Amino acid sequence: MIDFNECVKKGLLKRVPASREKALQSIKKSKQLFEEAKINFKDDRINSVVIVAYLALFHAARALLFRDGFREKSHECIIRYLEEKYPEIKSEEIELLEKYKAERTHTQYDVSYNPNEEQAEKMLAFTKKFIETIEEIV
Repeated sequence: MIDFNECVKKGLLKRVPASREKALQSIKKSKQLFEEAKINFKDDRINSVVIVAYLALFHAARALLFRDGFREKSHECIIRYLEEKYPEIKSEEIELLEKYKAERTHTQYDVSYNPNEEQAEKMLAFTKKFIETIEEIV
């Protein structure tokens, strides 16, 4: 597993001008995606729930990078950034981000993998909470 310092050294996290505006836009995008994931759940499109809910998590997390003046080139490095810079985000939340990143990857690329309704429901509940947490920080 790559750590925060390696992410910076390898250029997977780069300094850019800090932007509260981009952070807020990223949160807005996250909320839109979350709403789409909920609709997919109601329509029993479980694969889509997992993929879109993960994108909502990604955009929420990315909001903090925009606010702080960073740009990511790796989903893993976003998680390492949060872990390094935001102790108020609990380790359990970091672990769930990693779990749902892997879940999205399996859903998207593993032709024999299909998430179930219970997994999708738990992911939606976490996504809602995570977006709220990020919004409070921003």
